[in-house]
Amino acid sequence: MAALAGYVDAIGFIQIGGFFVSFMSGNSTRLAVGLMHHAADWIRAGGLIAAFFLGVIAGSLTGRLARRRHRAVLGLVALLLTLGAATGSAGWAMPSALLLALAMGAENATFERDGEVRVALTYMTGTFVKAGQRIAGALLGEDRRAWLPHMALWLALVGGAVAGAAMQTHFGAAALWCAAAVAAGCCLAAGPLDDAAPMPSRS
Repeated sequence: MAALAGYVDAIGFIQIGGFFVSFMSGNSTRLAVGLMHHAADWIRAGGLIAAFFLGVIAGSLTGRLARRRHRAVLGLVALLLTLGAATGSAGWAMPSALLLALAMGAENATFERDGEVRVALTYMTGTFVKAGQRIAGALLGEDRRAWLPHMALWLALVGGAVAGAAMQTHFGAAALWCAAAVAAGCCLAAGPLDDAAPMPSRS
């Protein structure tokens, strides 16, 4: 899922010229600079931030209300990516990017528990910091492998971004169909996660 986020973010970044569909810290900086220098930039960045935020809300609501939360959230992500691929292939770059931002916001609810995100999928600064902290701990005699899961997530996102950039270069917006297919596959494969998870509380 982290690789999928990197893949989609790279395609969106190229598609709309230097804005992000999953990295909202970068868009927040673009919004702030745009307020001072270029109106079109802050409007575009602001739209992507709003879409991502709405995606987080939609993904969280979907996960909390569904009986099979992983499949429900990943189904939503797959649907939004499919719509993003369709609009992108039609040449509507910004509407496609907004749908991708919605999808990436929703994806963060995949591993949500008790209202908190347990695994960061679309943002890696905190994960990268944790990897560094665990390496520092290992140097002081603590668990020598605790940093590996955090670094693996970061590497997955970077690897996905490399793949996305390569695919976008060769296939343009049509490369998004691959992302939609991967999300759909993850949705279908999520059954064991839902079987192992406790039923959501309605209290």
